[in-house]
Amino acid sequence: MRDVVRESASAGRMVVWEESARDGAQAKTLMPGSFRVRLACAQGAVFGADGPRHVVFAAGFPAVCAEEFEAVRQVAVEAEGRVSVAAVCRATPADVRQAVASVRGTEHARVMAVVPASEAMARVMVHQGAREALAQGADLVKAARDLDDAVAIDVCLADASRAEHGLMGDAAGEFTALGAGTVILADTVGRQLPVEAAEMFAGVRAAAGPEAVLGSHLHNDLGLGLANTLEALRAGVRVVSASWLGLAERSGMVATEQVLFLLAHTPERAARLLGLPGDGSGLWWRAPDLTRLPALAAMVSEQTGVPLTVTTPVVGSGVGTISTGTPFVDPELFQPYDPRALLGIEPSIVLTQLASARVVTAVASWSSCGCTPTGR
Repeated sequence: MRDVVRESASAGRMVVWEESARDGAQAKTLMPGSFRVRLACAQGAVFGADGPRHVVFAAGFPAVCAEEFEAVRQVAVEAEGRVSVAAVCRATPADVRQAVASVRGTEHARVMAVVPASEAMARVMVHQGAREALAQGADLVKAARDLDDAVAIDVCLADASRAEHGLMGDAAGEFTALGAGTVILADTVGRQLPVEAAEMFAGVRAAAGPEAVLGSHLHNDLGLGLANTLEALRAGVRVVSASWLGLAERSGMVATEQVLFLLAHTPERAARLLGLPGDGSGLWWRAPDLTRLPALAAMVSEQTGVPLTVTTPVVGSGVGTISTGTPFVDPELFQPYDPRALLGIEPSIVLTQLASARVVTAVASWSSCGCTPTGR
């Protein structure tokens, strides 16, 4: 079996592990199978023919109910070739068999088993210690490979932020030797500070060995999901879990649109940020089409009811606005990037009580810029 996700990450290319259809109760109640297919296909189109190499779409948790199994199967069949589709499951033989069945026979199919890594989480999830839970995870990797060697098996280490780095690293190395594609470290409760995330990824990588491909799954409960994801990237991680509009449990997780935009809108700065040589083009087989991000975010917002506000980064309603007053006099000076060129967002001018007669006159004659004045 050719594992294009592992190939991409090993070559230093970015892979987005998309969680908006899976992580948290929001997804299970607000995204029917047909919408998950639509979203998966649209997200794959951001990367064109390289969609399966840059996007893993976590389609759902088949063990939840028969309807969830069918939704996952629908995505696996109908989004085949557009993205790599993954089914997520608990670390039990029955769940692994069911997850494999939900994606079996489709191209680039994957299963991710969630294995508790900390002592506290292991006691709650599987009534064992962390070492025993990780040993059971190794058995499940082997069992999944024996079930269907055309389905890639990944492992997510739950509550990695409170687990022992060396123990997780040893387990990641063993999982990899048994055939795991990636091992994802999850800050399940969003408790990490950036320095702690950096230490975790560096420590686990050192213990796991060079063959292990690590990924991140970082929640945003302290508002640090994006900062912690950057620390993972600095540590060499190239498989990054994210979710449109940050949809996930509790306060959500790092937002897909923010990760893609941050790493692609100025490749040279991304290269400096991550300490990479060259201009940053090596992060992608095909750079993402950023002009697709606003429409994708709007589609998710409409389906889920999660609003795009004036302060939502990258895709919010305030991105293309130019306020009257000093920003209007030199709008380029007051914007970090050109929304029209990068995102396809047409600018609009906000006329407020701060506008002088000169500004109002200038706005009225500024039709050549294509801006639409609005009142406030």
